[in-house]
Amino acid sequence: QTHFIFHSPQAKMSRPVQARRLEGIDKNIWVEFVKLATTYSKVNLGQGFPDFPAPEFLREALMRALSGGNHMLHQYTRAFGHPPLVKVLAQFFEKLLGRELDPMTNVMVTVGAYQALFCCFQALVDEGDEVIIIEPFFDCYEPMVKMAGGTPVFVPLRPNPPKDGKLMSSADWQLDPAELASKFSERTKAIVLNSPNNPLGKVFSRGELELIAELCVKHDVLCISDEVYEWLVYDGKQHIRIASLQGMWERTVIIGSAGKTFSATGWKVGWAVGPDRLLQHLRTVHQNSVYHCATIAQEAVAQGFQRELTLYGKPESYFVQLPKELQQKRDWLVQSLDGVGMKPIIPEGTYYLVADISPFKSDVPDVPNSDEPYDSRFAKWMVKNKGLAAIPLSAFYSEAHKNNYTNFIRFCFAKEEATLKAASDILQKWKQEKTSS
Repeated sequence: QTHFIFHSPQAKMSRPVQARRLEGIDKNIWVEFVKLATTYSKVNLGQGFPDFPAPEFLREALMRALSGGNHMLHQYTRAFGHPPLVKVLAQFFEKLLGRELDPMTNVMVTVGAYQALFCCFQALVDEGDEVIIIEPFFDCYEPMVKMAGGTPVFVPLRPNPPKDGKLMSSADWQLDPAELASKFSERTKAIVLNSPNNPLGKVFSRGELELIAELCVKHDVLCISDEVYEWLVYDGKQHIRIASLQGMWERTVIIGSAGKTFSATGWKVGWAVGPDRLLQHLRTVHQNSVYHCATIAQEAVAQGFQRELTLYGKPESYFVQLPKELQQKRDWLVQSLDGVGMKPIIPEGTYYLVADISPFKSDVPDVPNSDEPYDSRFAKWMVKNKGLAAIPLSAFYSEAHKNNYTNFIRFCFAKEEATLKAASDILQKWKQEKTSS
């Protein structure tokens, strides 16, 4: 006997399937722009990854770990970080912070800095807590705060162009101390600091960090310090770690990345360093989400750090060589952008350079009453029509402030010379077409 089951149209689910915490955070600039770059770009200076190889010593360490005699490297290791890696990270940060660290409680290894950030927001931010975010900001901070139930509160870096007609530097973008202070209240749980900053390449000065530190101590606020570009600082500038300032160690989680440190972004090895009173809560989130990071990648990164520890401060150290190489690439891109009239803002650190597109705007038609910021339309037009991929600066601003900064796009200069030259050729040709038309 056959039973026929008829599905009535009324039986559809009427209640929303997605959790409320996902409301309004479903859009992601990278998904859209990576797809555009893959489809159209001849030259991709969009997403922040090097197209040159990771250093040989790191690749060799991975090969050794892979083919060596220790078959346990193919199995689980300690959930909160492979012992050789947390040990060498603790030794490294003891040097950098001038304090003793316990590798088991003061360091946690994560799936890239991205997961370290996620652990911070999930572990430390509650419903109704406010989190101060400095604009422009790496775009995941805002949705991650919201997903944890927190409220992002934005404070902008304000540009002060130099009067002498010189090119602007990322140092010319500054916080207004009174404006910053006004954002702190009894609801403020944390501030997110990103120095060196993505997208501007700003390296916060000691004075700026002291201002933030004083406010954190005064209002008993935590600091989530995203320092993934800590080694990529130029022109003899110095990266100052806010956790080393008075009263800040006990309230700061430092976040780092082997991807940016060793030019191996696909390995997804990151870490959080901080006091046990904060890290114990990150461990709870970690053990209930990813639980564990790839053992073999951690082993190779540990060996990379071991090498860097012995060469610390010496000219052959990768942490000394890489910024030198990148500074040359930066200068080269600054010159070629300046040469075609796309005014670059000279970054003090990171992989990135923001440039003013105003002189090229005449090529890209304005759409009146469009919701989409102009720089976003410009970047899409540029990749489709010129084959050059970059990221609009408005992507690094909150919804409310997106339309205040729509004359800039961000380029990544951590690329092979050939890639940068190809980008320069596109811009030169474009400029010639403009002048001849």
